[in-house]
Amino acid sequence: MTAVHRATGRRRAGRSLAWLILHRLLAAVLVLWVAVTLTFIAVQLTPGDTVSLLLGENRNDPELRAQTIARWGLDQPVWVQYLTYLTRIPSGDLGISYTLRRPVADLIAAGIGPTLQLTAVAAVAAIVLAVVGAVATTAAIPGLRRVAGTVELVLLSAPPFWLAIVLLWGVSFQLGWFSIVEQGSWQALVLPAASLALPIGAYLTQVLVEGIDRAMEQPFITTARSRGISQFAARARHALRHAAMPAIHLLGLIVGSLLGGAVIVEQVFGRPGLGQLAVDAVTVKDIPLILGVALVSTAAFVVASTAADIVALSVDPRTRVAAGVSR
Repeated sequence: MTAVHRATGRRRAGRSLAWLILHRLLAAVLVLWVAVTLTFIAVQLTPGDTVSLLLGENRNDPELRAQTIARWGLDQPVWVQYLTYLTRIPSGDLGISYTLRRPVADLIAAGIGPTLQLTAVAAVAAIVLAVVGAVATTAAIPGLRRVAGTVELVLLSAPPFWLAIVLLWGVSFQLGWFSIVEQGSWQALVLPAASLALPIGAYLTQVLVEGIDRAMEQPFITTARSRGISQFAARARHALRHAAMPAIHLLGLIVGSLLGGAVIVEQVFGRPGLGQLAVDAVTVKDIPLILGVALVSTAAFVVASTAADIVALSVDPRTRVAAGVSR
């Protein structure tokens, strides 16, 4: 009878977890819809005539204006344009760029590689900095925590573009390290990734330090110490693992911050990517390209956030209990 009860409990827990995951996925779809809708409304409310921006010096030519309006469907009501765009998204049709005359999906596919590369390298660097910084900061070294706190505060307060400019001027121009001329080389990736990683690493360090301090006061650390392990091993092997859960929950925000910062950093360092596409699209009010970049960026944030929630539910019993899922 006990075995039957256990099997029934596992099935119920599995169904609850599956329903919770489905709920998160539906919420992700809602977030994508809200992001596209708000972006569409914002673009429509932005000052400036799209046709005039596209035609430039020929903006006063009535024949060209009529051709442009008819070609891009700008003579249709705004709500028709909106619904038409929404119905095309499931098939992967994000429209045609007004200025580049190419499918937006192809443009994003060509530009997302460098941005994802920059974001991935920055994320790994931020995690490594955070882990090393948290373990070192929680060591019983006089004055180290105060110095680390000051450095973290400076990095968190510095705007991404300012930090990128400082690194570009000081490290590349003055010291001659990590040339950014050859964009395909690893050297050209170091400074942009550092510009993104340092503030994120500082933030994660604060989260991990707080978690390690709490974990070091728990009974399981006393038990581990009684077995003869060192203070460093207790922090690095036991306390750090428990302190990492809040950082996992922040994964979505971190990815969103990295993508937002990448747009600015790519401009400072002259890197290709979604940042360049976004700036060019906003300059000429290229509506399909603006919506496409916003959709993909939001999708990356949603995927990271949903993945973080699912991972937390899978590995942390406390999260499952809070969510109403138990084994």
